[in-house]
Amino acid sequence: MRERAEKTVPIEKHVSPKNTAQANINQNAHAETSRTETSKTGMPIPALSVLIPFYNDNPSELIKALALQSDQTVEILLYDDGTANAELTRHVEACIATLDSPHQIASQTTSKTAFNPDLKMSPAISKAKITLMTALKNKGRSAARNALQARAKADWVLFLDADMRPQTPHFLKDYLGLIKDDTADIIFGGFTVLETSETPEQELHRALSEVSDCLDAKTREDAGPQFVASSNLCVRKTVLDSEKFDAGFTGWGWEDSEWAARVAQKYTLKHADIPAIHLGLETTDTLLSRFRDSAQNYVRFTNKHPDLAQKLTLYKTAQKLKKIPGQRVMRPLLKQLVCINAAPIKARLLALKLWRASWYAEALP
Repeated sequence: MRERAEKTVPIEKHVSPKNTAQANINQNAHAETSRTETSKTGMPIPALSVLIPFYNDNPSELIKALALQSDQTVEILLYDDGTANAELTRHVEACIATLDSPHQIASQTTSKTAFNPDLKMSPAISKAKITLMTALKNKGRSAARNALQARAKADWVLFLDADMRPQTPHFLKDYLGLIKDDTADIIFGGFTVLETSETPEQELHRALSEVSDCLDAKTREDAGPQFVASSNLCVRKTVLDSEKFDAGFTGWGWEDSEWAARVAQKYTLKHADIPAIHLGLETTDTLLSRFRDSAQNYVRFTNKHPDLAQKLTLYKTAQKLKKIPGQRVMRPLLKQLVCINAAPIKARLLALKLWRASWYAEALP
């Protein structure tokens, strides 16, 4: 990577705060009147840090897709959340090594780093453009995101799940444009799914995402934080410094929704049409398990944001089921319908939603 001459540029003006907490953050961010565009080592300070947490997933194809769109204004950070799979690590390292950019690889072979005692970093192979960090044990999605954010050098970070792919060749350029516009603190680009799933077992998840999550920016804007997910989420780093993801959530589900509901009260949220394609669709059995096992996370979400939760259809349905004696006896029938691939997709989706609401009803106080 060629070094650029050091150049002083004005600090960009931040969005007007919604409250005093935001004002304090912005005041700290503007303690200096200017900053250099390059670090002391001559490495350009990135405008955007792309953060990719993963666990048992292979992010190599996403790395390749992003590398085609990246220049010196972007850094890519990956965090293996304790997969403990040497073959996967070698595969990701090889992918990074083949890309036409400097890179740095973190391994479990040398001294521990200061920013996270569970990570061990190797010396830089060259000036870092892509960095892989490997945790010694799994700590969960929120902890992984927080660790990535702490390592990021840019003022803005873009969270992407490993199973996402940019839908357009100007995906990163579109985000950088909105960052330059400086009209928001949080930008959610949305996501899409393919028209058909790879296997019949993934079709239910594809159909669910298509009707529930694959929404345009205007539809999402009207709903506020309801449809925000960290699978394609761009955030001003000062927001994350103030409002981290809640590591009290365990397993899958609802930590994104809780964080979005919390920050939307203090900062400016913008929904944009910069979609990523969700390729990692789950099987029907996995969906059933995740909806069942996420009940306690849902309770945590409702306890933290009761006013928002009570407006949502899921909460209303769960409360109605809670009043039905023995409502849990319907679960085997619901599960059976969900698992019939030949059944009408609308009927399967309804049964899946009732299955989730049934477990949530039992968990709610």
